[in-house]
Amino acid sequence: MKLRVQGTGPTSPFLSARDLFETEHDLSLPVYVQLRDDPDVRTWAGHYDDRHVLNISRQAASSAMARELALHELAHMARYEQEHPSHIQSTEEVLYLALAGKSVERRKLSHCYQIANHMKDIYADDITLAVGPGEKLLSFFESSLAAAVADRPESPPRPGFERLSASADPEITAVNAAFALALAERHELVDDDHRLYDLAHAAAMDAPHIEFEEFKRRFRELARDPDSSSYRQVLVEATRAYVGGSGPAAD
Repeated sequence: MKLRVQGTGPTSPFLSARDLFETEHDLSLPVYVQLRDDPDVRTWAGHYDDRHVLNISRQAASSAMARELALHELAHMARYEQEHPSHIQSTEEVLYLALAGKSVERRKLSHCYQIANHMKDIYADDITLAVGPGEKLLSFFESSLAAAVADRPESPPRPGFERLSASADPEITAVNAAFALALAERHELVDDDHRLYDLAHAAAMDAPHIEFEEFKRRFRELARDPDSSSYRQVLVEATRAYVGGSGPAAD
């Protein structure tokens, strides 16, 4: 697998990620790592006819998570080359099928994209966690969820209602918690008394209209090798579960 780092910055995390990845997988197209100045740029993979591009900020490339972030994006590239349904299914098509005839808030529509990305991440991390350790990923989930749960509003809550995760939207925070716990359980990264369970419970309590356990089950039990039709149906059902309502089947 060919990997080239473009721009000034560390190279060892990407070379280390490549070495881990190549113990089980390979890519047909070369990978260009684009180091960006903007520290707010999220790590993401771009796919083109002749290459993949791993976009990452220099700040992230110098962090303790750099190798894990790179390995995760290499796994996305592998899924794309495999034409895995999670990586070639149009999210827009799913939203049209799931939400036809419904009026949906803009924030909830953006959350539906995030749910689709969570499913992509689970399939990518089935590769990531097969070739590398999961301790740093688990710590990242724990710290991120702890920050959301601890972020309380400045103003007092309404009588009889204490909001546990304030700044982040509580509904998608609950779904994010379900995703984190589902991935941890799917790969047996947590014991029953792990702190992630307490944090996820707090996030779920903040969003009583979200079926937390059902979302966790959906994420955890995603079929390892779905066909296009069954994957589309699962994503349609998850979308409807989040925004409410029902409709015709995806096929």
